[in-house]
Amino acid sequence: MTRAERAGVCAAVARRYQTRAVAPRCAGCRRPCCRLETLVLELTWTRLKVLWGVEGPRAAFDRALARGEGPPEIRPQGGLYYAHGRVCPAYRSGRCSVYATRLKPPGCSDFPVYEEDGALVADLRCEAVDPADLEADLAQALGPGGDVVRTENPEFPFLVTLRPVPIVPPSPAP
Repeated sequence: MTRAERAGVCAAVARRYQTRAVAPRCAGCRRPCCRLETLVLELTWTRLKVLWGVEGPRAAFDRALARGEGPPEIRPQGGLYYAHGRVCPAYRSGRCSVYATRLKPPGCSDFPVYEEDGALVADLRCEAVDPADLEADLAQALGPGGDVVRTENPEFPFLVTLRPVPIVPPSPAP
């Protein structure tokens, strides 16, 4: 199995796990990620403008941020905007109002399980994540002989990586 194929398997497992194990728990979560206490949203100008209800041109908004007059949870960097520390405006009455729309930021779709560099990464700050359950899902998707190596990030101990071990086909008999 190539690295690209492993990445595809990991991405598919992440999507299925989000649907099966994570999404059903969101409504009753004690610490919804939409509160942006743990999750940092990466936003394009278009998403920021719509979600935060920004009026006027981008240059004026950027100048206001530089003067400290913009939303305090928004930080610009490298042409994008990052939101953290205050409830997302799309989170209303315990639900995301843009959940099934194109405005939903990618970070929301990816959190707490996502594919990265041919592996699955799970963020344990989400109470719905069970690394053993996710590891079993990945092993099953890899099929017979598909082993998984589990590592914890020493810098960010709440991140667990599940990396498929490349399956090496047996050498042909001489």
